Amino acid sequence: MKTAAIELNSPNATEAVAMAPLTAKARVGAYLELTKPRITILIMLTSAAGFALGSRGPVNYVLLTHALIGIGLLSSGIATLNQFIERDLDGLMRRTADRPLPSGRLFPIEALWFGVLVTAGAEVYLAVHGQHAHFVIRFDRNCRYLFVYTPLKTRTSLSTALGAFPGAMPPLMGWTAARGEIDIAAWVLFAILFLWQFPHFLAIAWMYREDYGRAGIRMLPVVEPDGRVTGQQIILYALMLVPVSLLPTVLGLSGRIYLIAALVLGILFLASSIRAALSKSNQHARQLLLASVIYLPLLLGVMVLNR
Repeated sequence: MKTAAIELNSPNATEAVAMAPLTAKARVGAYLELTKPRITILIMLTSAAGFALGSRGPVNYVLLTHALIGIGLLSSGIATLNQFIERDLDGLMRRTADRPLPSGRLFPIEALWFGVLVTAGAEVYLAVHGQHAHFVIRFDRNCRYLFVYTPLKTRTSLSTALGAFPGAMPPLMGWTAARGEIDIAAWVLFAILFLWQFPHFLAIAWMYREDYGRAGIRMLPVVEPDGRVTGQQIILYALMLVPVSLLPTVLGLSGRIYLIAALVLGILFLASSIRAALSKSNQHARQLLLASVIYLPLLLGVMVLNR
């Protein structure tokens, strides 16, 4: 076991953290934390919405179950590998210093093997139970996230925009798992999730800009501390989201009830975005973050129920 104590801001924080013996329950909990359960659940929900909307006729619940198991495992594996890659950066930020690797509850090699095995298992599972287009999409998502977005976070604030592409893939994964092909309606789902991510992540980046700056992660609020451009982008993407979110009704993917709900939700989300952008306060950024995590499930839920 490792016994060295470290400072939070040490550049080798992850490698030098004191290791204490873990009970079996604590070790299972640490591995579960590596999978980022809340994010994984959100990915599974958006994938399920894509599956339901992409289904011709009644939903095939057996196929849906297979798809969600595979996607859940895939998300868990990618989240674990991401934490392995970013373990030193996580050790420099107060909000992530207690994660399993920087806190020393697990060794990096344990996380690496766990991430590789879960990701590989997910790929095999989905290859057996999924569609060919589904395989291409998830492979592209994995490559973009791990090898493009993650390394660029310390180099350019454009990493948020680049990361939004793999981040918007779950509805396409669900859609192709159900239909085996992609059409314009699937790309509309992609666009909704793509645009939604900017107010969501910029709110987080504003709230934790000091943490990101300490770790050298070049989020927009770090490189532009007065918040002017950050606020502009929050408003711009929330504004674009309103008309794009109405397109499912135009395309016949969902009905009039959804149209009304999307318009109301979009206006409320835009109002929260404008308030956060103008005030530049952590309190309103936190409220925008809460609004974003309420908006997306409600929007997709009504879309599915009114399909």
